[in-house]
Amino acid sequence: MSRPAAPARRRPRRPRDGRVRPGIKDVAARAGVSPATVSRVLGGTYPVAQATRAKVQRAMRELDYVVNAQARALKGATSKTVAFIVSDVTGPFFAHVADGVEQQATAEGRLCLVCTTHDEPERELAVIDLMREQRADAVILVGGGQEDHAYRERMVRLARALDDAGSRLVLCGRPPLGDDVPATVVDYDNEGGAFAMTSHLLALGHRRIAFMGAQENLTTPTARVRGFRRAHHERGLEPDPELVIEGEFTRSFGYAGARDLLRRRPDVTAIFSATDVVATGVLQAVRDAGLRCPDDVSVTGYDDIPFAADFAPALTTVSIPHSELGRAAVRLALHRDSYSTGQYVKLGTHLAVRDSAGPLPH
Repeated sequence: MSRPAAPARRRPRRPRDGRVRPGIKDVAARAGVSPATVSRVLGGTYPVAQATRAKVQRAMRELDYVVNAQARALKGATSKTVAFIVSDVTGPFFAHVADGVEQQATAEGRLCLVCTTHDEPERELAVIDLMREQRADAVILVGGGQEDHAYRERMVRLARALDDAGSRLVLCGRPPLGDDVPATVVDYDNEGGAFAMTSHLLALGHRRIAFMGAQENLTTPTARVRGFRRAHHERGLEPDPELVIEGEFTRSFGYAGARDLLRRRPDVTAIFSATDVVATGVLQAVRDAGLRCPDDVSVTGYDDIPFAADFAPALTTVSIPHSELGRAAVRLALHRDSYSTGQYVKLGTHLAVRDSAGPLPH
């Protein structure tokens, strides 16, 4: 009587890029502990020395190890969660994109989880990794990113690890990581908006235009400065490098930067603020200098936050479809097999022309 055939040995699942997913034994070897110790750290129900726990967690991060206990219990299970990661939850731009994410997530039967990074790249990467472990359906990263090779490479690895785990990295308001990276991109015409606003000021006759809020190695301000410069070049003009002022996207920078600028360069007749929040400080600095807007100095912004129309004077700014950015990010990530157009969408911007920008003063 023949013996029944031995069951085939299950091979480790290979992610889509051909790599073998690391297991508990790999983590144990990297951390220099036993597999049982790794299991105890993962389970969280058995006392483990803090130093040992730290070594195991560091090994998991280095190996991009995915905690897969929930998937073993129920194949294909997810947490029914959409994670929304921003640098600052109090910022008006982020808050209104978050509103779109939350509305679409609710319509899709998902819970929306908001996480903040406080502009710390390492914290941003750690939060993404944590959401992968929690098996979020989508991890939506909002706002500009670092233009740094090491940061980008780490982000690419996380995008692939999320994809292997059945999740999805969504870049909302920042450019793609590359054609071969499994990530959803919902962007807007950042450079085009800055080009249109600068062209508007040039058409009004301004030639000494300052840009307030340049920042090196960050995708959002870099694109806006690029649009600012391109508008000058297409008219045969060269922007004054002294008028591209570096600073953070805060009201305090807008006020201090504009106050110093107006003292140094009384020939400036227009100030293009990198965000509407920066513009609030610029407007105050103009008033404190005894000048009138727009009679003496025109001031414009970017983002068109809801109360921009209530400024005094009402702010001319670049309008972004905040809510649709958030909604599209959730739709594309959760239904990525249904979109034949792919996983890259760029939404348009337009000028909201109000009272804060006028013709060149005589």
